[in-house]
Amino acid sequence: MDHEKIVELHDREAIRDCLYRYCRGIDRADEATLRSSYWPDAHDNHGAYAGSAEGFIEFALGVFKTEPRNIHQITNILIEFISPTGAAVESYFTALQRGPDGGRTIRQVLLCGRYCDLFQKREGEWRIAERTVVYDWLEEQTPQAASEIERFGLRQPIGTSHPDDPIYALGKRRIPSRVRK
Repeated sequence: MDHEKIVELHDREAIRDCLYRYCRGIDRADEATLRSSYWPDAHDNHGAYAGSAEGFIEFALGVFKTEPRNIHQITNILIEFISPTGAAVESYFTALQRGPDGGRTIRQVLLCGRYCDLFQKREGEWRIAERTVVYDWLEEQTPQAASEIERFGLRQPIGTSHPDDPIYALGKRRIPSRVRK
């Protein structure tokens, strides 16, 4: 395999990893992880919000730190390199969001659509420079009246925000490397 193909495969994986970091950052209300998916000068057109990525991050954290349940999944990632340091990336998303609206009413919404992103590679790192969210499906659902304790029962632990989610404790573990003889 030639060097160019290896670099392309590495770049594709770095772009995918950035998309997955975005999902963890938004779902866990993890500010550092969410920020690591955007360039500081990035722009985001996200339906209810259009402006700087910085503004979107502040907007999203204000919403997602208060909502009890958020799940974002990304599939069908299509990466088209437009230059050695630029890529047009389309990825399909499914998002289930459950939490209070402006008042005390719990809302549950299933959203499906696509992230249409311009990724840029700067100093060897790929991040989102521009994002437009295209919505293809929206379904208001009736949330269950039961509390999370009743709904989840013995299925514990349940996901929570940064830094309390179990993934953060797992990430702090260090496994001693084996010494080969």
